[in-house]
Amino acid sequence: MAQALEFEKKPRIVQEFTDSLIMIKRSSRHILRNTDQLLGAFFQPIMFLVLFASVFGGAIGKALPPGVSYLNFLMAGIIVQSVAFGSTTTAIAVCNDLQKGIVDRFRSLPMSNLAVLNGHVISDIFRNTISTTIMIIVGFIMGFRTQANFVEWLAIIGILLLFTLAFSWLSAIIGVLSKTVEAVQWLTFVIVFPLTFASSTFAPTENMNRFLKAFAENQPITHVVEAVRALMLGEPIGNHAWWAVVWCLITLVISIPIAAFLFKRHTAK
Repeated sequence: MAQALEFEKKPRIVQEFTDSLIMIKRSSRHILRNTDQLLGAFFQPIMFLVLFASVFGGAIGKALPPGVSYLNFLMAGIIVQSVAFGSTTTAIAVCNDLQKGIVDRFRSLPMSNLAVLNGHVISDIFRNTISTTIMIIVGFIMGFRTQANFVEWLAIIGILLLFTLAFSWLSAIIGVLSKTVEAVQWLTFVIVFPLTFASSTFAPTENMNRFLKAFAENQPITHVVEAVRALMLGEPIGNHAWWAVVWCLITLVISIPIAAFLFKRHTAK
């Protein structure tokens, strides 16, 4: 009773911030203690980078402008792809919490309903930061070279963080709607796979047929990839950075209230 009274005295924003910090700590501990998830964060991006550079480098490298190696071209795309797939762990974590009944226990506590989602989303940023850092280090070892200065690297980090947030909140919706973890896996695959491969992630869009090219050049992942790639290689960035930010903000504005509403309705049953 005393805890409940103390909780009610706190301003709502302070209450939600404190609860979110606790859930972020909980989710981050799960990542650090989950060996399988840590191994995935370490080895999956390395595997993608090495395989794509080795398998497609010879063929696609010929279509690139003179002086641009396929590894340099690939780095931005493989980073964004790994972040997109990595962000889907939010959906798995949310679904697990709902299915295992831990959320029912949280409901008995005087805590913010949105804190659970905040915890999973923010901890996903932590996981993707580890994965991206490892991938860039391996890329440098393989021969990746960048023209980005300190300010441009800050811009790259900002775009990737915003993209991770947007995709994680979109994944949270899938996690709430899905009945099982298996459903989460195939739903996220159906969404992420076409968006990453039907884009400029692994190859220029110039050689695509006109319908696929029209889609690839105007979808959000292409704008994120092209913005990061231009900053990394010192190329003209055009409108890609603005479109990348706009797409991410639109996704956040739509996804956060929908995820919160669905989660609240689900846990109110």
